[in-house]
Formats: sequence, C-alpha cells, structure tokens
Amino acid sequence: MFKNISIIGDGGMGTVLGMLFCEKKIPVRIWGYDRRQLSRIAKDRENKKFLPGYKLPEKLIFESEDTKIMSGADLIVSAVPCQFTRPVWTRLKNEVPQGVPIVSVAKGVENDTLLCPTQILKEVLTLPDNTGLAVLSGPTIADELARKLPATACAAAVDEKLAEHIQHTFSVPWFRVYTNTDVTGVELAGAMKNIIAIAAGIIDGTGAGDNAKAALLTRGLAEITRLGIACGAKPETFAGLTGLGDLVTTCISPTGRNRSFGERIGKGQNAEQARKATESVVEGIATCESVVALAKQYHVEVPITKAVYDVLFKNKPVQKAIEDLMKRRLKAE
Repeated sequence: MFKNISIIGDGGMGTVLGMLFCEKKIPVRIWGYDRRQLSRIAKDRENKKFLPGYKLPEKLIFESEDTKIMSGADLIVSAVPCQFTRPVWTRLKNEVPQGVPIVSVAKGVENDTLLCPTQILKEVLTLPDNTGLAVLSGPTIADELARKLPATACAAAVDEKLAEHIQHTFSVPWFRVYTNTDVTGVELAGAMKNIIAIAAGIIDGTGAGDNAKAALLTRGLAEITRLGIACGAKPETFAGLTGLGDLVTTCISPTGRNRSFGERIGKGQNAEQARKATESVVEGIATCESVVALAKQYHVEVPITKAVYDVLFKNKPVQKAIEDLMKRRLKAE
C-alpha cells in the first residue's frame, strides 16, 4: 500500500480522493493550477465550486508550489480533465520524481492526438513504457463517494502488481476496487460512456421515454465495444464496471454533468447555452469530437456518437437526429 500521495487536480474527484486517503490516515496533498482557487478551498475547508457541501479534513493539505507538490510522494494521482492533461503535465514534468507511479482518474480522449490520459502522460513525460502508469475508473460519482455510499471501481495497469497496490490503497469499506490489465479498454469505456450519457440526457429532455433510453444504453454499449475491440481492447472489459457499470450510472444519475448537459439540449437549449449552465467540465463534448475521428481512423460505425456530434457541432435538430437513427438500415442484432 502506498504511504504518501500527491493529487494533481482540485476538482471533485481529486478532492473526494483526498478525503478518502485522509480517512485511511495516508498523508496526502492536493495541487491545483489556479493558486487563488486552491487557497480558497484550503481556507474554507470546502471545495465550493466542484464538491460543495462537504467539510474537508484538517489533515488534507493543499500545495500550490510546483516544486513541492510531488516531493516525497510514492504515488501520484492525475485528476486533471483529459483535455487539460497535456498542458498541466507539461508544466509539471520536471518535478516528477523518477520511478514514482502515476494513476489517472480522468476520462476522455484528447482532441487532435486521439490519445487517452495514460497515453498523454507517457508522451509528455517521455516514459520508456507503460509499467509505471495506471488508471482508476468505474461508476464513481464524486458526490456519492463523499457521502460514503457503496461504490466500486477498477484499477487497471499493465503491471499487475501496481494494479494490486492501487487496489489496496484506494479500498475502504464503502469503496471496493477490482483490478484489470486492459488499460486501453478501461480508458476507452470511461471516455465513450460520456457521449452516450449526453444522448441519454437528450432523450430525457425530449421525453422520448424509457424504451428509447433502454435501447440507447444497449446499442451504445455495442458501439463502445466495437470501437474498443478495434483499438485492441478486450471484449469482456466492456461488460464490466468500467463499461456497463459506468455507462448505467452516467446515463441515469440526475446529477451527472454529461446527462444533465444533454437534457438541457433536449429541452431546447443549444450546445453553448447548455455548456455554460455548469461550472464543471462536460467531458463528453470534446470526447465526442475525438471519438468520431477515432472511429473514422479504424473504420468503425458509431451511429449514436455521430448523431450526438451532428447535434453538438453541426446544429442538427434533435428530433431529426433521432428520426435518422430510427430509420437506419434494418439488420440483425
């Protein structure tokens, strides 16, 4: 089990993991790119922007100095949204202690490069291989974790021992962690489910009904699995916690950012209006653009993702997008 942890990123997930480590009496520090915001969190002992309503432990330390945040750490958690992972770690790369593993909790696919978070880290930090990198993913809504409601996740790494160390470090009675070696599948599943969640929100907003939502989740999972396998992932990963599990949570949670964003679009807002209605990053927006490009690169059909893309980036009317999906060529399941 790791004994000294640094968290890069002061969003909801980074904050709640800091709370979890404090409960386990593991020394932990959190860094944020905005020194003033980090100072407010430290002073208020509450992350009012990303995790409001929860008092933070006094033992949770906030460190704004780049040169100090990772000093002495034996595990680093990257809790930076995917599209900001590259600039943040480019800034911090000279401060990373040699040989210290990094576990990413971000979900997304970077625009332009089409890389997942651990792939970005490997590139930015010029690491020789992936042995020191891992990902923690699954149905992990930060607000529910903060309330200590029962939850599960998966720690994935090519190094099985690293995955096991992360498993034991993160596990508490209300948070059960499993292990996996399919990093590609775990990251792609976590990224793509946010796109399907936007579609689920659109269905909620239009009042299309439960039959439509059930069909969306089922066919959405098929779409995620298809592209994941083409990228080299294992099929069984998508039936697990980071695939089906995370997809269900994200598509039904009333507080989920991506689903809520989609619901506002379903009720008539345009993409920009819907995006401005939340303080947090709606990961599915940028990921949708990346996945359309990734699917084209691998010659994989992703009709739901493409429909969401057309609504968000091509101003296609929602009802027209739904109608076109329903009118696609009939085929076997």
